[in-house]
Amino acid sequence: MTEPKAPGDTGQEHGIKGRVSSLKSILPVMRMIWDSSPKTLMANLALRVAAALVPMAVLVVARWIVDGAVGAAASGQGMSRQLGWLIALEFALAVSGSILSRAILYFNVVLGEKYTRHVSLRLIEHASRLDLVTFEDHAFYDRLERARVQATDRLAMGEAIARFMQQTVTALSLCVGILVFSPWILLNIIVCLIPVAVAEARFGARLHALNFQHTPKRRELDYLRQLGTSSESAKELKIYGLSPFLMRRYETLSNQIIEAVISHWRGSLRGFTLLSILGACGYYGAYAFAVYGTARGELTVGALTFLAGAIAGANRTLQDMFSTAVTISDQSLYTSDMLAFFAVKPTIRSGDKALKVPRPIRQGFEFRDVTFVYPGRTEPVLKGVSFHLKPGERVALIGENGQGKTTLVKLMMRLYEPTSGRILLEGVDLREYDLDDLWHEMGVIFQDFARYEMTAADNVAVGRIEQREDRELITQAAQKSLAHAVIHRLPRGFDQVLGRRFEGGVDLSGGEWQKLALARAYMRDAQVLLLDEPTAALDAQAEVEVFNRFAELTRGKMAILISHRFSTVRMADRILVLKGGRIIEEGSHDQLIALGGRYATTYELQASRYR
Repeated sequence: MTEPKAPGDTGQEHGIKGRVSSLKSILPVMRMIWDSSPKTLMANLALRVAAALVPMAVLVVARWIVDGAVGAAASGQGMSRQLGWLIALEFALAVSGSILSRAILYFNVVLGEKYTRHVSLRLIEHASRLDLVTFEDHAFYDRLERARVQATDRLAMGEAIARFMQQTVTALSLCVGILVFSPWILLNIIVCLIPVAVAEARFGARLHALNFQHTPKRRELDYLRQLGTSSESAKELKIYGLSPFLMRRYETLSNQIIEAVISHWRGSLRGFTLLSILGACGYYGAYAFAVYGTARGELTVGALTFLAGAIAGANRTLQDMFSTAVTISDQSLYTSDMLAFFAVKPTIRSGDKALKVPRPIRQGFEFRDVTFVYPGRTEPVLKGVSFHLKPGERVALIGENGQGKTTLVKLMMRLYEPTSGRILLEGVDLREYDLDDLWHEMGVIFQDFARYEMTAADNVAVGRIEQREDRELITQAAQKSLAHAVIHRLPRGFDQVLGRRFEGGVDLSGGEWQKLALARAYMRDAQVLLLDEPTAALDAQAEVEVFNRFAELTRGKMAILISHRFSTVRMADRILVLKGGRIIEEGSHDQLIALGGRYATTYELQASRYR
């Protein structure tokens, strides 16, 4: 896994250098927004340009109206057709401004929905390609949490950029109008606003640093909130009286965050109060200068009306521009976190000339002196493991927890890469094969199998999702795994939504969920089956029923079976006993019993419980 360093990675580069560097993320995000809907974005920008020119046009027409009215009053001419048309024009401009604002809002909503869809799909797709070991790194979860939030929130950055463009057009048109009368008025407004902009930039940088620092705490808060309200943990929370403990922990963490946030905002409030006074001085100084010129007869009443509106509009728009620019800069700091996530590249991937898995497999899999060490650890979980899995053979792995059984299965699926040694398929290194094609030929049930809060049919169909509409095949798989009886009892049968997340959902027992997971293995109909404690949640009778059909499930296939139940293990053709990451015994059940080693001792210990 390669992870390029970004300003968001350390939480330290939040000064001017880090802020300027983060601006490089603007173009990639704008490209995402463009890719989500080019036509919607172009329509939005075109409307904003038109809306940006309306304030200047209204002021120009207002000046003509005032000067025309003053002149008509002085000459005794009264209301003229020209004044009527000017009033109608100003009315039309006002109405068009309102219509343009509503149209911009409409396109903002449409663009927001399309962008959220686009970037969320990208997030899911990219996460699906990352190495499994990536998800086992706590630092990655902090990054993933920020990326998950930023993926949908970063549309605000695109809206801010579009808004900044609109404000720029408006400000330029108003500033040009002021400049025609007096460059000093314009200079006075700008100079008084610069300190406010600098202060907001520094405030935003410190706020980002603070949010970055609190990411692990907020993630823990989410976990505590979920733990304290989930149906899965409700029983133990009640029995062990854990709720007060969780509440105290939640309150402690949230208080730390609240105190830091209050301190940050309190310190900034005093400074911004003083700077606001400075900004107001700039505006009223310019306004007083225009009134002074009018009183001296240097400006007409219409010119004063125009200048008063232009000064107020320019002052407000320039402040909005600075604020928007700071928002864009702030957003770019957060966006750099999201882009850093997208920049993480998997190390386990298919080569340019990847091979297809043979159909059928004739030689099988071979582990040659395989050692594996988890990243960040020094002690190997597997040490020099060698064995051969032949076509049609069923091999069981046994050993205490933490001896590398599940790791071995994940290596065989190429979810991990060996630290040393090789894994061969048909005598060819596993890394030479196309990953998707390899996975296509494997059916797997992990002990911590997923419980999809979808329909019962979909829970089975995920075993071969491209055949999701084949209800007959889904039904057959459910019958073979004994899940059909479970589904038959549901109110809506195969169409029943499972779990409690969605309205109308029905939850299942652990054993019932496991039967559905087993159905996926039947649905998969793969050449290789990898079963990690496939009957752990089943009662004794259900286990016997399932394994009476085990021969059918594994007929003509290679199978790796992990189980602590010897009634299950003894059905395998060969048994590998792991200890300390090594294979210490190997053979059939009868051979290992005759050997009188660790397997025989453990088997006798477990069998004695039932005598």
